[in-house]
Amino acid sequence: MEELFQKLLDISNDNGYSKEEIEKITKAYEYASLQHKGMKRKNGDIYISHPLNVALIVADLNTDASAVVAALIHEVIDHGSSSYEEIEELFGEDIKNVVVSLTKVNRLHLLEDSEATSLHLRKVLVALAEDVRVIILKLAGRLHNLRTLEGLPPDLQKIKALETRNVLIPIAHRLGINYIKAEMEDITFRVLKPEIFEEIESELPAPRAELNDYLKDMMSDISEMLVDNNLKFEMKGRVKSVSSLHNKLSNGKKWKEIYDILGIRIICEEVSDCYLIIGLIHSLYRPIPKRFKDYIAMPKGNSYQSLHTGILGLNGYPVEVQVRTKDMNEIAEHGVASHWSYKEKGKKNVQNVMEQKLQMFRNIIDVNSDEISDDEAFADNIESELLSELIYVYTPKGDVVELPKGSSPIDFAYRIHSKVGDTTVGAVVNDQIVPLDYELQNNDIIKIMTNSSSQPNKDWLNIVKTTAAKNKIKSFFSKRDKEEYIARGKELLERELRRQKISYTDAFNDERQDKLLKDLKVGSLDEVYLLIGSMRYTPIYIVNLLFEDKQNVQDILLDKVMNSSNNVPKTNYKNDIIVSGCDDILVNLASCCKPVLGDEIIGYITKGQGITVHKKDCVNIQDITERLIEVKWNENNNDVKQYITKISVLTNGIDNKLVDIITKATLRGVNVSSLNEITRNDKITYDLLIKVQNKNDLDLFISDITSLSFVESVKRY
Repeated sequence: MEELFQKLLDISNDNGYSKEEIEKITKAYEYASLQHKGMKRKNGDIYISHPLNVALIVADLNTDASAVVAALIHEVIDHGSSSYEEIEELFGEDIKNVVVSLTKVNRLHLLEDSEATSLHLRKVLVALAEDVRVIILKLAGRLHNLRTLEGLPPDLQKIKALETRNVLIPIAHRLGINYIKAEMEDITFRVLKPEIFEEIESELPAPRAELNDYLKDMMSDISEMLVDNNLKFEMKGRVKSVSSLHNKLSNGKKWKEIYDILGIRIICEEVSDCYLIIGLIHSLYRPIPKRFKDYIAMPKGNSYQSLHTGILGLNGYPVEVQVRTKDMNEIAEHGVASHWSYKEKGKKNVQNVMEQKLQMFRNIIDVNSDEISDDEAFADNIESELLSELIYVYTPKGDVVELPKGSSPIDFAYRIHSKVGDTTVGAVVNDQIVPLDYELQNNDIIKIMTNSSSQPNKDWLNIVKTTAAKNKIKSFFSKRDKEEYIARGKELLERELRRQKISYTDAFNDERQDKLLKDLKVGSLDEVYLLIGSMRYTPIYIVNLLFEDKQNVQDILLDKVMNSSNNVPKTNYKNDIIVSGCDDILVNLASCCKPVLGDEIIGYITKGQGITVHKKDCVNIQDITERLIEVKWNENNNDVKQYITKISVLTNGIDNKLVDIITKATLRGVNVSSLNEITRNDKITYDLLIKVQNKNDLDLFISDITSLSFVESVKRY
């Protein structure tokens, strides 16, 4: 451990940390060592080895010193006797806040289904929105855990690998931290697809060790040549990872079309040296036609620059050579993790793009977005934005803007500012007027035309690509509709008061107003008006509440239902549940018995909350004889909807069989929203909250689970 810590101090000095910062890192190491004294990891290593290795990974990313300090002490809460107050006292509020957020994220556990993945992603991204160092620490911690997976049982290894593949690798990719991403991909691929891993390894042109020796010989020849030309450089070689090879083969490439199985990277001092080195290499080895790419003059994206060439090396093996400066390599390998150092060096375009990457994460979890409240929609947003290909476009002043491929001028406008987006009336791209649904291309220069009196159009929701633009458009209309509902609700209430010859002042004296707000559980009269304007409550009901009329909401609702049953039945119902011919009554599914489409159901008229629908055999209504009304499922509703219900699975042992249960759910198309594991009397019970489309699907899933050899019984609540 002392050797590892000395290595950490050496990297800290290389990173340019101040004397005070290095003293703080030493203090953090000593404190963590004391907190973890006598503890062991599951693989037998002493516990301090984990935070120390995480700190090494973080320091190697050239982050600020506070991230290294946080890495050293990030486990002292869950695996030590420390407190947040003590951390703040010893290391300051900033580091305490990072540790708090990271501790919360580390307590999250992923299930296999996509909905749980979405929820996990959301919480990880929330932490990222607070402080990017949290996600860098999370990535570093997971990388070290993957390196020591052998200490975990196979089932848990797969769960960790799945979580890494589905949640953390996409984030590392989008933040540009390729150093971590590449190693994570290889380890998770080996765990999740061991047969394919071995198959690809066996297809390499030679054993990996032999290929590495071959690269060393080439690098020795190249080094000698570069030294002869008085060039300062660093050089690295690698055999392409199995996961990267698998991705290329999966995309239709054949082995003979893959020219970068072997790779050499040369890092030099100046941009001019890059071109000189490429020329020297071409003089030593035969270049492969059409494999030279100049990403310095024409960057892939503003955060990546390098020269690439393909050569035929010793024994005729193709080798990809990349040449770049130290600054270019820092950006390419560490991405947003190098945010601080690049900010200091004044690289405005890099800083601009990195800031936008963070802002994109924040936009995805915008709390004002109704869409994000739905986990499936959230997963779609992640798929379309977080994992999408990016383009880089420019403002007329030359500022770079990063957007997902397929974005429109409206996306660009909202990325600039909400006000610009809201007042957009047109766009000029590369000095040509284009329609607002024009698909932006790499290197486009965009000018947005605005009009202060203009407003967004709801059709824009079908045009925009980014989550941020969708959220802001929806927010505009939500705010406008809310204002209209409040105005309409106030007008309707005042009209009803005039009809009953009641003065507004009398109706809303302090005592009555306070009681009304308390009864409705709202905070202001505007919220009361909103409830009326959105047709949640009628003005008559509100007046009755104000004056404590004997007829309560149950009576009003019952009268409405009974009166409507005498009318001609409707056929175009808007709700999932049909209530005696009415389609404008608030209807809720009971949370106690959680009915699903196909269950026998009955309605109960509640106080102020419309009608609650229960299963007919629900224990909570067995002794009730009043306020019950007949309801039925709307079989003419073509909308596909999922219903939440709960089951309990009793197993016959203490072995974790969660993977088998989740697999059955996935095959049946059942979404598991959450689960609770209870161990009692050497048996495990799993309480599952699931989503199904109807009772038939639920019954089939229960049958699937019951058929598992380790399941003793399945009970539906």
